[in-house]
Amino acid sequence: MHHVSPFRLNLLRAVYLLIGVGLAVNVGPQLLRPAPADLMQGVVNCMLAAVGALAFVGVRYPLRMLPLLLWELAWKSLWLLLVALPAWRAGPLDEGTAATLFACAMGVVVPLALPWSYVIRRYVTARGEPWRGAKGQGAAPHTVQ
Repeated sequence: MHHVSPFRLNLLRAVYLLIGVGLAVNVGPQLLRPAPADLMQGVVNCMLAAVGALAFVGVRYPLRMLPLLLWELAWKSLWLLLVALPAWRAGPLDEGTAATLFACAMGVVVPLALPWSYVIRRYVTARGEPWRGAKGQGAAPHTVQ
């Protein structure tokens, strides 16, 4: 097991709680209304509600739920680079893009809270799980650390 300090674990818990509460406050009421006419807005609302629910699981299991924070970091970074930056270069941002830019910028807490040495050891340099078991033995059992 890799050591992550109690301070870092509690910092992660705070980030998960911030995400969970933020999404519950902002997306929860939209889910209680009739389905939006825009199909993609309905998809986004449901995805964000799922992320919010999983963030509350992260409060209890901050290291096991790190892929959720990595996903948050990935999509926000991609959106900032591929959508917001070109829009900003093209001229003034419209109201919706500016609001999303502000929301994504609030995600700066994620890379600050991540235990990067743990992330690298666990997701980059660690051996992957086997694709199949030894010859004639079926799938190898997977142990949880």
